[in-house]
Amino acid sequence: MSTASTEAAEPRDARDTGEARSADRSVSGAEIVFDDVTKTYPGQTAPAVDSLSLTIPAGQVVMFVGPSGCGKTTSLKMINRLHEPTSGTITIDGEDIRSKDETELRRHIGYVIQGGSLFPHMSVRDNIALVPRLLGWDKKRVASRVDELLDLVGLSPERYRDRYPRELSGGQQQRVGVARGLAADPPVLLMDEPFGAVDPITRQRLQDELMSIQEELQKTIVCVTHDIDEAIKLGDRILILQEGANIAQYDTPANILAAPANSFVEDFVGSDSSLKQLALMRVSELDLHDAVTARVGDDGAEAARAARSARQGGVIVLDDKRRPAAWVGLREAERVGTLRASSRDLEVVDHRATLNDALDSMLAASHGGVLVTGRRDEFLGVLEFDTVTEHIQTLTREARTGESDEYAITPSEDELQDSSVEDDTGSGSKHGSEDDADPSRGEQA
Repeated sequence: MSTASTEAAEPRDARDTGEARSADRSVSGAEIVFDDVTKTYPGQTAPAVDSLSLTIPAGQVVMFVGPSGCGKTTSLKMINRLHEPTSGTITIDGEDIRSKDETELRRHIGYVIQGGSLFPHMSVRDNIALVPRLLGWDKKRVASRVDELLDLVGLSPERYRDRYPRELSGGQQQRVGVARGLAADPPVLLMDEPFGAVDPITRQRLQDELMSIQEELQKTIVCVTHDIDEAIKLGDRILILQEGANIAQYDTPANILAAPANSFVEDFVGSDSSLKQLALMRVSELDLHDAVTARVGDDGAEAARAARSARQGGVIVLDDKRRPAAWVGLREAERVGTLRASSRDLEVVDHRATLNDALDSMLAASHGGVLVTGRRDEFLGVLEFDTVTEHIQTLTREARTGESDEYAITPSEDELQDSSVEDDTGSGSKHGSEDDADPSRGEQA
């Protein structure tokens, strides 16, 4: 019989399981720079995008959000020249996009749209293999890449590679669409409302999978969405636009929530900004508390004595793979004699879960905290309610008093009002092209 111990969960800081690995991975994305970019459609006097300038850092996810007609999709489509800029320059990794043939440019930029936009007469294999074949990859390399990407998006190659789009669910079609966008290993992936056509549960799963893929690949991802909650969850940075692609704020989600630049951003984000912060923070960002642990089969009274000595109110019972099996109070540990696995489901969260998910689990638990597990479901430590609330308060103070992000753009109220007046004195007709039918909206090759 092994002895109960007061060993700290290893690693105590959940960040040790994620951030260190992320830092070791090389960034495969490319920096994108908009320099005074304007787009005016034929027959329109008011520009759809007016003098847009910003930098999208390599290897990060930047979300474009704003009301309908604000120019976010137009801005996205200028990156791969589905829409040509009227003036200004866009560079990818320092190279002007106009210096390349537009077809060649698009073959090196991933593009994912709502519903996946798969070719119905092609199998999953052929849909994913389309661009690599156009680039002249040999058959063996293409076949290997198809299977690799299906694994990456959570679809068994043996089961799905020969299916056709009609044989897939909406979520599966979208996964294949993401795989096709990544097929040629592009440095940049453009996503236009990619998860808008699926149900909320599937949408959440696809978002989680995209974050997991990005953690591994470190691409530069530019994503258009109408959903501020999706932007907060997925984005390293968020670009909030007004009509004419005038920047209302460009900053990290934390800074936007804690310190909105102006009343437009405040209204767009909504009154529950403090709650929204829970969705952008991960359990892995917080320190976990030490816990007294014992193994299944250990003596309960001995474990309870160790917990009292450590001033702990309970014992975490682990199985032979260090996975949580039970969380028992001191009296229960003394009463049962031999510690066993619980017959009830434990409130456990993965270290990659959001604080919103963690708080949901805390509310269902009776211990004032939640057990945190690692990549292989091993026990890492305990996340307590007070730790979460203190972390939110600290982030809010830092965002309100600290220095702005180096890429941040925060126009003043006066600047926003000036741009609004300019829009109002224009032709009075919106460009309307952003969300309308567009012959170039289909998949690029």
